[in-house]
Amino acid sequence: MTMYRTDRLNLRPGRMEDAPALFRAIADPDIVRNLASAPWPYSPADAERLASGTFNPKEPRLFIFRADAGTEELIGVAGLDRMPDGDVELGYWIAKEHWNRGYASEAGRTMIGIARTELKLPRLVAGYFVDNPASGHVLKKLGFVPVPGLVDRNSRARGGVAACQICTLDL
Repeated sequence: MTMYRTDRLNLRPGRMEDAPALFRAIADPDIVRNLASAPWPYSPADAERLASGTFNPKEPRLFIFRADAGTEELIGVAGLDRMPDGDVELGYWIAKEHWNRGYASEAGRTMIGIARTELKLPRLVAGYFVDNPASGHVLKKLGFVPVPGLVDRNSRARGGVAACQICTLDL
């Protein structure tokens, strides 16, 4: 099984038994409104589909577990997704009760390492809704640079489009 470890986190592909914890962690409008592709309202069936999906090493999606508290606790997901234009986008979310602890940056560094060393990608893209500056701060810490202008991106939990800042990172 593919597993990545950091000082405080374990990242691995999802398994069906992760679905209940995934649902509890993500079924929150404050999280899903900041995601461009997540379904809303998020259902237990959505969690089961994500948790039981086939792992694709060329587009890894890894469940993030907090491992520094003595037991594993699912706190988010990070992934690298190929976009229609060919770019590969870093995406991530962290459960609200774990915000502001550096977990997104720690998981993001792991995903950047995978993109650089395993996938040999020349660059990554990432985006954040402009009313979510905390995600922009994470991307800046990871070395991403904003591209000029804003784009409209859809969010099902928002019920439409919102301004999004796209950023790039040369690897």
